[in-house]
Amino acid sequence: MTYPTPADIDAAAARIAGRVRQTPILQVEGAALGLPHAVTLKLEHTQVTGSFKVRGAFNTMLSAEVPAAGVVAASGGNHGAAVAHAASALGHRSKIFVPRLIAKEEKLARMRAFGGEVILTEGSVADCMAEYAAHAEETGALSVHPYDTFPTLAGQGTVAREIEAQMGGLDTILVSTGGGGLIGGVAAWFRDRVRVISVETHDTNTLERSFREGPEFSASPSGVAASSLGGPRLGVMSWEVIRENVDAALLVDDDAVYEAARRLWDGTRLVGEPGAAVALAALTSGAYVPEAGERVCVLLCGGNADPGWFLP
Repeated sequence: MTYPTPADIDAAAARIAGRVRQTPILQVEGAALGLPHAVTLKLEHTQVTGSFKVRGAFNTMLSAEVPAAGVVAASGGNHGAAVAHAASALGHRSKIFVPRLIAKEEKLARMRAFGGEVILTEGSVADCMAEYAAHAEETGALSVHPYDTFPTLAGQGTVAREIEAQMGGLDTILVSTGGGGLIGGVAAWFRDRVRVISVETHDTNTLERSFREGPEFSASPSGVAASSLGGPRLGVMSWEVIRENVDAALLVDDDAVYEAARRLWDGTRLVGEPGAAVALAALTSGAYVPEAGERVCVLLCGGNADPGWFLP
């Protein structure tokens, strides 16, 4: 199996240009976040649908013929909102399957607001994925996978391309990981030129567990970040690029995620969702300690959450 090259990501960037935002970066002095060093934040949570997912959604739909049945996806929220928005913008119908056990009302509302028909499913995340796949098979609708296809990975990789152009060079990027689509795209762009670090919670640790046990398992994600990072396992293509190009898999606990979100708010007046705070928590908890002078970027991947979710 072959995953996207930087040339493929260049092509994806050209394909989706004008349909997604070039989100800003923010250089933050360490003291604002309670850190001994400065850090650059990539504000991808300000993307048009509130997360990076819209990059892969547009690239998928613009790379294929969309049938009359429209498009279908499975999602905890961000991917569904992205697919619904991209489909509506391109004149297609969309149906989004969502596991009831991790569904958050604010994310369901976002999907519906962007024009998606939401189907809540019972059982596990894996059960939801099976229902969505069956619907695609039965109806012929275009399946827009959340993390494990070539166009999805290439689309998500455009955020790394953008970061490098904005920063003019970096040493390390910290990325929250769910099914592996974002970090897979980031790693496909940077390859061995930048240290790519995965960050997960102990209850959503698909990548860390894959490094230890191999990727053949079905996880049952839980905890504060489950709605955005709760994939049942890494994608096959995602795993291929990750095992070759991701340098480390770090874990943080839920308390550290809340603390990172509070520091982000206190120091910058920015609010991210739990999945975004996970990457920052690697620094604020001490799970990752940069070397002197190391140029570090934290990718704030999404902002689709109740604005006060992290407050006491």
